[in-house]
Amino acid sequence: MVLPNDIDLLNPPPELEKRRHKFKRLVQSPNSFFMDVKCQGCFNITTVFSHSQTVVVCGGCQTILCQPTGGKARLTEGCSFRKKGD
Repeated sequence: MVLPNDIDLLNPPPELEKRRHKFKRLVQSPNSFFMDVKCQGCFNITTVFSHSQTVVVCGGCQTILCQPTGGKARLTEGCSFRKKGD
């Protein structure tokens, strides 16, 4: 068990930083990101926001790629994705 006094405050472990609120991290960073989603039918690639609040459809075949939830968007089964780089 890790006690609060056993942690180096200047170099916290990445697992702890990931679990913290976005404003309480050592360096503030958002939880959201952009991702490329590949359609399972026509293999077109569409850029989607991770916390999208609207339904995103494929431009080629009009298949639903992701649906909004209360937080992160839920990808349709069979769609592959990757996070966009900096």
